[in-house]
Amino acid sequence: MIAMEEMNLPPIPNAQGPMPDAQGSMTPVQDTEEPDTQRTDLSQFADKIQLLRDRISQVIVGQRLTVDLILTAILADGHVLIEGVPGVAKTLLARTVAKLIDTRFSRVQFTPDLMPSDVLGTTVFNMKNSEFEFHRGPVFADIVLVDEINRAPAKTQAALFEVMEERQVTIDGTTYRMGDVYTILATQNPVEQEGTYKLPEAQTDRFLMKITMGYPSMEEEIQVLERHHANTKLTRLDDVEPVMTHDELLQLRAMLSKVYVEPSLLRYIAAIVQQTRQSKAVFLGASPRASVAMLQASKAFALLSGRDFVTPEDIKFVTPSILQHRLILTAEAEMEGHTPLKVTQRLIDKVEVPK
Repeated sequence: MIAMEEMNLPPIPNAQGPMPDAQGSMTPVQDTEEPDTQRTDLSQFADKIQLLRDRISQVIVGQRLTVDLILTAILADGHVLIEGVPGVAKTLLARTVAKLIDTRFSRVQFTPDLMPSDVLGTTVFNMKNSEFEFHRGPVFADIVLVDEINRAPAKTQAALFEVMEERQVTIDGTTYRMGDVYTILATQNPVEQEGTYKLPEAQTDRFLMKITMGYPSMEEEIQVLERHHANTKLTRLDDVEPVMTHDELLQLRAMLSKVYVEPSLLRYIAAIVQQTRQSKAVFLGASPRASVAMLQASKAFALLSGRDFVTPEDIKFVTPSILQHRLILTAEAEMEGHTPLKVTQRLIDKVEVPK
């Protein structure tokens, strides 16, 4: 029998000790355990977000769902299209949100005779110095309210294409870049109303969300009447003071990259979008831009809810507003009375929720 020493075998390594390398020297075992994921502290902004909601509720009665969606879109660095019949406070809500953030604000009322130069600006010849000067239009601001966007013809609507997607305007070969928090809040009346022009699909796709504002409930309408009856309870928009600064909004947006998303939730988002392309009720499904919008909006809503991780409920909350204006239904589906919002909700329900 041969002794162990005579076989010249290397010593059996200790599982807890160092490992020998090819030359026989000892190399410490590296710890393969992943470090704990660092959590994001949201406490400094929790009070700001709640204060935003409280100040909005002083001006707008109800519409909590709409308010959360608008704040989510702004936090996700996206544009918002608000649709509703006249008189449901679309413009008032958009102006209130803009007033509460300490940024440059402008408003442009779209009309049938509005020209693109009325929105973007125009070059004017200065007789004093014999030079052309560019006079900026209302689109040059941080938050721009485009009121009744579907009142203007397609030529004027198309003036917003570049600034919405690339955050810049090109006039006479010169490019003017917008600020870091550039956001467009647009309102429109339903297309069934007379004197409106349907937005082209290429432009609606540039809106992160389309939010439909409905009528208030019975209790909410009574509260509106009570406030108007007792004028002391009315909050004038001129009296609204900003509660969030430009830098604080940028800091909140920067936190989106730190929000954790499970890989299974990424597949969940992709599966929902795939459903829009395979459904027999949908003629044109959602593009990859919609997938990215769902991801960013769900992360923003998680932050808005005081969490640094995304849940399936976050995705289900933001998805209808992200997809409804991006889907084109088939003629058969429209004849059966289906709407993009109903179809979107049905497609979401068909996808299994990750556990």
